[in-house]
Amino acid sequence: MSKRIYIVVLLMIICCTTNAQIVNVESLRKVADTSGWSGFVSLDLALIKNRRDIFKIANRTHVQYSAGKHLLLFINDLNIQQLDDEKFVNRGIQHLRYNYKFYPRIAWEAFVQTQFDPVSNINIRALAGTGARFKVLPSKKHRFYLGTLLMYEYEETEEMEMEVINSDIRGSMYVSVNLYPSDNMSIISTSYYQPRVDAIRDYRISNETSIVFKIFKDLRFKSTFTFSFDSFPAMDIPDTQYEWTNGLAYTFN
Repeated sequence: MSKRIYIVVLLMIICCTTNAQIVNVESLRKVADTSGWSGFVSLDLALIKNRRDIFKIANRTHVQYSAGKHLLLFINDLNIQQLDDEKFVNRGIQHLRYNYKFYPRIAWEAFVQTQFDPVSNINIRALAGTGARFKVLPSKKHRFYLGTLLMYEYEETEEMEMEVINSDIRGSMYVSVNLYPSDNMSIISTSYYQPRVDAIRDYRISNETSIVFKIFKDLRFKSTFTFSFDSFPAMDIPDTQYEWTNGLAYTFN
């Protein structure tokens, strides 16, 4: 059983603003018809000139292992950026998820995640959750998934030079649409809705849409737009954030 590793050889990113705060695992989750490893490692670079000079480096490691009814996903995203002459600021996400398919169209998921993002005043955000995943429309040309999970969230943020701690239970519902119009093109769009169970006015919404074109046998171009909305963000942080990235990926299957 050999490992399958996707290696991104070149990425030049066009970024509109800061990143979304809800990690989207659907862009990683491959259709696993056979057992084994898959994933990719990328190094992204961006140099942006507008009202400020922004230099950005992002390292992303996405790994998936499939064996029968079992599926394990691991995501590690690390982002380093410099604004003008200010020091470098780090932000990152680590996400581990396990799926057990106990019925052809139904799987049970469990995940843990940690996140830090000084740009959004998040010192740490830790999540742990579990729930069901449903395959609604399976075919070679399109796939439609629904997920309903319940998760615990622990968060430490900085507001007015004071540390604020939140400990909540949230729902996490998602819809994922995967389209394969041709052998050379795929479209994956996933939307998340994450409300607090005891205060539904406190919620987060995000969407990530990726379009991938096959250039040669193992070379692909990927364009991704990410949007997020937080009804109660940390102080002085905008409630709406979005990002657009473009790049090339060299893949092994």
